[in-house]
Amino acid sequence: MSSVVIQAAKAAFPYTLPMFAGFGFLGVAYGIYMKSLGFEAIYPILMAASIYAGSVEFITASLLVMPFSPFNAFLIALMVSGRQIFYGISLLEKFRDVGKKKWFLIPTVVDESFSLNYMANIPPNIDKGWHMVFVSLYLYLYWIFGASMGALFGAILPFDLTGIEFAMTALFLVIFAENWSKESSHESSILGLGITFTALLIFGKAHFLVPTLIGIWVVLTLRRGQLKSKIESI
Repeated sequence: MSSVVIQAAKAAFPYTLPMFAGFGFLGVAYGIYMKSLGFEAIYPILMAASIYAGSVEFITASLLVMPFSPFNAFLIALMVSGRQIFYGISLLEKFRDVGKKKWFLIPTVVDESFSLNYMANIPPNIDKGWHMVFVSLYLYLYWIFGASMGALFGAILPFDLTGIEFAMTALFLVIFAENWSKESSHESSILGLGITFTALLIFGKAHFLVPTLIGIWVVLTLRRGQLKSKIESI
């Protein structure tokens, strides 16, 4: 393994560590949930490795104990993970110069890897492509590890896991606050918050996510040149 790869691996590891707690706890909850449905440990482990979409995996677990309906399963997965389309559009520029690494980066795009890779302030001596690869790889392994622990040992854990999903919400708030502190102009962040709040009022909390992503993408795309000139003038 070359020194370039080793440097990127070392730089990415501490960057992803805050996510370990969230991924670990949610993975454990997923493993316990699968076990409560009567599945052996191998099922949540294989599903964590092959599906890698937290919300969809929980939904898939319930679908497995219902009458077989692949088309409904496809539509539900598409609605739940439709936001990944917009993540992909946002990452086109980031992945442009990474070569064959994109074939790993693309299928491992999740909310957390998108946040970390999109806003990463990578040192100039670290290869950008390899850094993003290791960020995505570590998060992927964290999820499999958590699901495995939940499936194997979750039933004997001595504490209540109720409400652990808030760990990921807290992490996203921290990421947003950190990004806010680094911005020279907060206009894009304020627009994002405003669009999110508007979509929440119009569509409700069950359906606001995709309209929010569409609105943010459209507005920021239309204002891209104006925002760029404002930031450069600061």
